Amino acid sequence: MKRTVLATILAVGLTAPATAQQQVDMELMTYPEIAAAMQTGKTTVLIYSGGTEQRGPHAVLGGHTLIARRASVEIARQLGNALVAPVLPFSIAGGHLNPKWPGSVNLPGPVFSAVNEAVVDSMVVNGFKSIVLMGDHGGGQRELEDLAKRLDQKYAAKASHVYFCGDLYAKTHDDVDGWVKEHGLPPATHGGIHDTSLLMFLGGDSYVRRDKLVAGDSPVPPGQQPDSTKPRVDNGVTGDPRPATSEFGKLFFDIQVRNAVAQIRSLIASAPKAAQ
Repeated sequence: MKRTVLATILAVGLTAPATAQQQVDMELMTYPEIAAAMQTGKTTVLIYSGGTEQRGPHAVLGGHTLIARRASVEIARQLGNALVAPVLPFSIAGGHLNPKWPGSVNLPGPVFSAVNEAVVDSMVVNGFKSIVLMGDHGGGQRELEDLAKRLDQKYAAKASHVYFCGDLYAKTHDDVDGWVKEHGLPPATHGGIHDTSLLMFLGGDSYVRRDKLVAGDSPVPPGQQPDSTKPRVDNGVTGDPRPATSEFGKLFFDIQVRNAVAQIRSLIASAPKAAQ
């Protein structure tokens, strides 16, 4: 028995350093571990904005942040040369501020940009050479893209490059929307099958109240106005989350990660060698 216990202790001790080496989430690393990771080539850092906003009566408010934390780590691991900065829990979400649906937090555009700029500035000082901005929420995509262009020029002389990974959001939503339509499922833009399936996959009943799954207002096609003769549901959902499943969520998660990894690799590969 003693020999078995000793063998177990030794096995744990031998695997602990490997676990530390595999860690990519900077919040869970010490500064010597971050320095060691950078010395071995992890000079890319992901700055991922989540968000805190209502997602209907069935889904927790931190959905964007919870998705961002898991997706960012998986993206970094697949890239192989990246670490993850602490995920930002707020975004531009003014459209969801409503006392009927309490809890949402909005950062005005200039504030959102300033916060992300401060994080980028910090990462440049820390020594990262490739800095990737991305957001899980539709609000803030344009701001992040504009910021990346400006900061890329600002830090060019320091051999640091700043990118915007827009495919994480835009291409993923296009891909998922196409898949949903192809499979005859109801379209959604907020709190519907896409968001809800992701949260079911990542957190199950901790993130989704299944007994509260109800349809919301139908999405309005671009360029059109809502039907004024039709009563609004007005429950914070646009679409129908009821067909959502964790299996769909796994598929959508993989699409999101794959799109981000592909674009980040392409962006870095096209940059000057000194900035990689």
